[in-house]
Formats: sequence, structure tokens, C-alpha cells
Amino acid sequence: MDQRAIIIDATTEIFSSMIMLEAIPQPEQAEGDPILCCSVSGMVGMAGLYKGMLAIHAPTEVALAITGNFLGLEVSAVDDDVRDAIGELANMLGGSVKHLLSDLGADIKLSIPSTICGKEYRVDCSRGGRSQIVPFDIPAGTFLVELQIEKQP
Repeated sequence: MDQRAIIIDATTEIFSSMIMLEAIPQPEQAEGDPILCCSVSGMVGMAGLYKGMLAIHAPTEVALAITGNFLGLEVSAVDDDVRDAIGELANMLGGSVKHLLSDLGADIKLSIPSTICGKEYRVDCSRGGRSQIVPFDIPAGTFLVELQIEKQP
């Protein structure tokens, strides 16, 4: 299974079952690290059979909508609830990806999720391995799921 298919399978499943939104994959994102503006990013590191990172990057309004659906709360600003929800979403996506990459995911470990937000930033995990970014549309807008992985010898 290729990286794009893995990202799409994990994201559509998590969004339909946990966020109660249909996440519609869009055409492939251009190569290179995107500059993220007024966004929230949740990330988990991967180690073991594969090393790398899985991240979800959502513009503020999209992050608020995702959090509202996920937690059943009305949120109007990026706060601890939003950061926690996007971090937990990255964790769930990472768990799903590791199961798709390896038999039951036992030989891949995930880090504790981390979250960053800001007016302008870039996320860079490593220069080794393959990187894939897939945009997804939900009613509130577009978010990105990024997977940077390298299979270990």
C-alpha cells in the first residue's frame, strides 16, 4: 500500500467514526514543506520498523470545527481543548497508520503527541525517507495530513 492510500484510509476512517465528518481527499499537495499560516498542527513521531512522523495541519477555523465535532463543544478560539483535540487526532491517525504499515503495528512505536500553533511556521521532521501530504476537505475547509517515513533496515 502506498503512502497516499495509507493516509486516505486512516483519515477517512478516523473522521467518519470519531469526528462524525466526511473527509474528502483532494489532489496531491506539491512537494516541499508547506508554510502554515494561522494553523494548528498535531504530530506524533514513529520509531521501530519505520521512523518518521505523522502530522495533521489545520487552519484555525478548520481546527475549531474539528474540535467542536470531536468534543461536542462550541469553541471559538484556539485554547487547550483545541490543542488537545488536534494532538489526540494526530495520535489516533498515527495508531491507524502504524497498523496499516505493519502487522498489528507491534513493531512501530508512537511518541506522545505534540501540538503547535501560530501565525506562520513550518514543520520539518527529517530529510530521509519519503514524505507525502494529502489535503482533505470538510465543510469548514481544507486540512492537510502529512506522513514522513523511512523503513529501517
